[in-house]
Amino acid sequence: MDLLVLQLQLTTLAVGLLFLIVAAVTIWQTVEIVDAYEKEALTVFGEYRKLLEPGFNIIPPFVSRTYAFDMRTQTLDVPQQEAITRDNSPVTADAVVYIKVMDAKKAFLEVDNYKRAVSNLAQTTLRAVLGDMELDDTLNKRQEINAKIRKELDEPTDEWGIRVESVEVREVNPSKEVQQAMEQQTSAERRRRAMILEAQGERRSAVETAEGDKQSDIIRAQGEKQSQILEAQGDAISTVLRAKSAEAMGERAIIERGMESLERIGQGESSTFILPQELTSLVGRYGKTLTGSDVQEQRDSKARSSTTKPARCSGLTISTRFSARSIRPPRWTSSNSNRRPRRSRPARRISPARRPMSTNRISPAPISTRPMSTRS
Repeated sequence: MDLLVLQLQLTTLAVGLLFLIVAAVTIWQTVEIVDAYEKEALTVFGEYRKLLEPGFNIIPPFVSRTYAFDMRTQTLDVPQQEAITRDNSPVTADAVVYIKVMDAKKAFLEVDNYKRAVSNLAQTTLRAVLGDMELDDTLNKRQEINAKIRKELDEPTDEWGIRVESVEVREVNPSKEVQQAMEQQTSAERRRRAMILEAQGERRSAVETAEGDKQSDIIRAQGEKQSQILEAQGDAISTVLRAKSAEAMGERAIIERGMESLERIGQGESSTFILPQELTSLVGRYGKTLTGSDVQEQRDSKARSSTTKPARCSGLTISTRFSARSIRPPRWTSSNSNRRPRRSRPARRISPARRPMSTNRISPAPISTRPMSTRS
């Protein structure tokens, strides 16, 4: 009897324990918790029912299945692809595609594996875009390549509920032969630029040197010009001074000859003589030369008039015609100065023969003298 009761208790305990286990599993299968960045597709007996939103969800236990979709932006690496450009140059390129699930239902129902599908589509599109471009364009126009690939991916991915946010081509590498040729071309271009820069530097240096030589020549020419001007001015001044000195010496010789003539006239027996104006002018210049100033000339010019005045000397009377610039001739004493001069009648004025003085001869102009009748 005790054995039967014990068996009954053990059976009851096992059933209760089994019930608890079944209840726990049922609860676990009924409750579905979805993360905030996900959405889940719910199927019951293989039939699509709905999308489970983030949070706590109740689903039919044991007959339901869920498929999670990450709603964040995802990165897909496109493997390296080989392509032939339009100019028959082989290149290799890889890229990165950024996608985002916009409709989890389409991504679940329209495509088996949207990530693999987008990656394969990006590979074929990359090869097609590179094949339509030349080598230089594939190396230089990355943005254009990215835009073309994205445009080609937009239409099919929209049907899958996927949006391609951006495409970035990471590397485009030509073949090794092309790379070597490009390196040689780059080296040649660098050498050409270096030669151009060197030539420009030499040209600038030559221009600066020529400009310096030009300025130096200009300054030297200006200095020589100024020196020649000063030398010419000095020669001109020296010539003028020598000419003035020669002229003064010539006039002095003329004056001395004139004075000698006056002295010979004064030693004659006649008491009245008529002298030409040129001789009186020479006498005036002689007096100016002797005095060395114009004061005596001004004093003498005030003392005599500009008309002809008789000048009395001891034993003779000289009638002269003075100009405004002449001075009074010196008095000459005759040899018979002890004899008292007699009163004579005014001499009749006779115009002397005027002859211009020659500028080419140093001798003075001839003096015309005519003895006048005197009363004994």
